[in-house]
Amino acid sequence: MKTVLQRVAKASVTINQNKIADITNGMLVLVGIVNDDGQEDIDFLVRKIVNLRIFNDDKEVMNRSLKDTDGEVIVVSQFTLHASTKKGNRPSYIKAAKPEIAIPLYENFIETLEKELGKKVKTGQFGADMKVDLVNDGPVTILIDSKNKE
Repeated sequence: MKTVLQRVAKASVTINQNKIADITNGMLVLVGIVNDDGQEDIDFLVRKIVNLRIFNDDKEVMNRSLKDTDGEVIVVSQFTLHASTKKGNRPSYIKAAKPEIAIPLYENFIETLEKELGKKVKTGQFGADMKVDLVNDGPVTILIDSKNKE
C-alpha cells in the first residue's frame, strides 16, 4: 500500500460538478492498493498518518500531529500510485489491485483511520473521475510505502 500525504490549508473533492468532500487545515491522503495488501499494511499506515509530526507548533516548528491538531482528513483512492513506467511511455497499472480486492481494503483503511482519529474521515468516491482541489500548506508532501516501511 502506498500513500501520498499532503498537509493542506484546504482541500476538496468534486464529482460531476458536485463537491462531495471538503476540509480545512488537515491532510489529503492519496491511497494506492495492491493485491497483497492487508490489515498489517493498513495498521502501519494509519499509525504513521495520525502520529506524523508535520503540523507547526506555536514556534512554527513541525512538531504536531493530526491527533495533536484535531486536523481534518480527506482520503482518495489513487491506483496510479502503482504505475510502472519501466517500459515505453505509457504507464502500466498491472500492480494496482482490481476493485473486488481494493474496495474492501480501501473501506477498511478509512474505518481504521476513523477509529484511530476518533472522528469521521471525508473521502472521494472509489473509481470515480474526481477533481481534487487543494492548497498544499508548506508545501509538505510525504510518500509512505507500507512494504518498505518508509
